Amino acid sequence: MEPAQIEVIGVTKRYTGGTVAVDDISLKIPAGTYCCLLGPSGCGKSTTLRMIAGHESISEGHIRLGDTVVTDLPPAQRGTAMMFQSYALFPHLDCTDNVAFSLKMRGVDKTARRARALDMLKLVQLDHLAERRPAQLSGGQQQRVALARALITDPQVLLLDEPLSALDPFLKIRVRQELKKLQLQLGISFIHVTHSQEEAMALADLVVVMNQGKIEQAAAPREVFNRPSTAFVAKFMGDHNVLAGRVTTVDGAGVQFEAPGGISFNAPAKDLQPGQPIEIAVRNDRVKIGQPPRKGCGMTGLVQNVEYHGQKVQVSLSAPGVDDFAVQLPETDFFSAPLAIGDAVPLTWAPEDVHILKSSVA
Repeated sequence: MEPAQIEVIGVTKRYTGGTVAVDDISLKIPAGTYCCLLGPSGCGKSTTLRMIAGHESISEGHIRLGDTVVTDLPPAQRGTAMMFQSYALFPHLDCTDNVAFSLKMRGVDKTARRARALDMLKLVQLDHLAERRPAQLSGGQQQRVALARALITDPQVLLLDEPLSALDPFLKIRVRQELKKLQLQLGISFIHVTHSQEEAMALADLVVVMNQGKIEQAAAPREVFNRPSTAFVAKFMGDHNVLAGRVTTVDGAGVQFEAPGGISFNAPAKDLQPGQPIEIAVRNDRVKIGQPPRKGCGMTGLVQNVEYHGQKVQVSLSAPGVDDFAVQLPETDFFSAPLAIGDAVPLTWAPEDVHILKSSVA
């Protein structure tokens, strides 16, 4: 099949008892896109995937694949294929018959379906293990068999529910490279559910960050990282400090606002008035330690924790009304002037490194 755009239009999933798992979301995923649905447990990402697949009913809204509304179609008629987290391979069948199973259910003769299954195993570089059963395969090999089985139906969209969660860290990196290469080779959309920020950043053309059943932001990975739309996105993606307060003064350069502890900060915000809430983000690696704070762009922090991460060292600090503030320093910079827990140090950043967030302050 040709790749097709997926469109989710005002979709809500409500369970008996009033629990809302997905709350009126809308999303367009262009044809040929690697899309990652990203968020913490319980945010609605897997429910969204299952509704696209047809394995979960929709309470309100519609899903369109290309020119076809698939909202009420059964999974087999949607043009999608799903690869489950558990892989769900049949232990008594060899790799070839596992991959060919859906064609068997469609009545395709044995010779034709096994030939097609071998083609799929070649695609995932497992044709040399075609006669092995799942118990004779590693976790990564089982995953690729499941991938081949999903692709044998020639879907327009492949749906993957946390496909790397069971793999060890080294294998995850290798398999995600294979997934991206395969997606580019096939030219179809992959919609991939994950709770790993690193995984989403490495794989996706489009990152969709979800929280409490809603979409917080949908954009390219670099946009999500550098310009998070909300405090939730900034904190969930990591490597950002979020400062919140209320505007005290407004001038031509922006605004000044006061955090709960009484510290004042500047921000290049527009269209805000005194008394209004404001939230800003500053990347951890853009904060300088040991330099006098610029007016409105700095403070004095008390070192709470130091973590060595190899190429960088993360220093966690606190200040009056400001908790969980972090600075990332290159390893060589930190060890040329090391800090200890309890040290009071000046912190500063450049005005251009301040990013305005959609305020969630009441």
